[in-house]
Amino acid sequence: MVEARVAQLTGVYAVSALGRGADAQLAGALAGVPAFGPVDRFDTAARRVTVAATVPGVGTLPDELAAAIDAACRAAGLDRAQRTGCALLLAVHGGPALGAGPALGAGPAAGSGRALGTAPAVLAGQLAARCGLSGHTRVYTSACVSASTAVADAAARITRGDVERVVVAAGYLVESDQFALFDAGRALAVDGAVRPFSAGRRGLLLGDGVAAVVLESSISRRRGVDPVATVAGWGRAGDAFHPCQPEPGGTGLARAVDAALRRAGLPPEAVGYVNANATGTAQSDAAEAAALHRALGGHGTRVPVSSTKSVHGHALEASGLLELVVTALALRHGELPVNAGWLGQDESCPLNVVKDGPQRTTATHALTLNAAFGGANTAVLVGVG
Repeated sequence: MVEARVAQLTGVYAVSALGRGADAQLAGALAGVPAFGPVDRFDTAARRVTVAATVPGVGTLPDELAAAIDAACRAAGLDRAQRTGCALLLAVHGGPALGAGPALGAGPAAGSGRALGTAPAVLAGQLAARCGLSGHTRVYTSACVSASTAVADAAARITRGDVERVVVAAGYLVESDQFALFDAGRALAVDGAVRPFSAGRRGLLLGDGVAAVVLESSISRRRGVDPVATVAGWGRAGDAFHPCQPEPGGTGLARAVDAALRRAGLPPEAVGYVNANATGTAQSDAAEAAALHRALGGHGTRVPVSSTKSVHGHALEASGLLELVVTALALRHGELPVNAGWLGQDESCPLNVVKDGPQRTTATHALTLNAAFGGANTAVLVGVG
């Protein structure tokens, strides 16, 4: 009998305001202490909100991405020779040019912090060459589902037998343009806190995020590498309800969850934790709660749920990968992150939210969910053990 091919996470690395390295992300998420503070990367004097979760002394985005890719490859035990032929899937902000990152040491006078830009596709090629990845490259610029879509594509290619190994990387560093856009749209939390699913929630806050993971087939075990987790299932669906607002019943996200469970061959009851997309905005959190009830049935009221955006902020294109790393490590560690900022139950979000501190678990599978403007939805199911 031919063994079914599965996509395994063999190397992970991430950077956020919680710290540098995968272990720092888990420790920060479990501690539940939000990492938001005043922005000194650019001038916020004209903004309603002046805080975000930023990394002190962060480098340019290309440098941070290259370092993350190298670290993930080293964690997977890949030397330069073993990276030959490996594909790179990169999730970054789209547009004709990609800002190179914050202007370091310039303080508020740095303005937008943008340097001479590089098109995303060119950046992907440069990173691949810099890190010794000689396979094909592909970029994902579909906003907040960019990284999770890349993970789904990588897992699909591995399970089909198209490739043995893929590196997925993603990055977003808080900069003035997106900050101003979200602030002008009244999406940022004026009270300086992200309160997913909670009564009194006021909105989202942005955060730096750079992450990279190595996904491999069972070849990793032949190399003697113990996987961090497996990507057991994934799903993608659109609802096309509104350019910015989610479909109130959560139908698109529910279809994504359904697809992930079907692909894994598992019932809803197998899900032991959900790292929700929940950004702390009124409509999107309520729609996500509805989606979980629609997809998981009665289990939707029992499964532990939290959103780690409450501590590391919304990293836009990088969110899906940063949250995948945290989710996989939390499941492997057997402890679920707290949902920070909680003020009280909101009747529009009847969920089992992890509120008072980290929660011990013996669960073997967890969902991480992401949603983007335009009605794009993704669900990734990870497993351990």
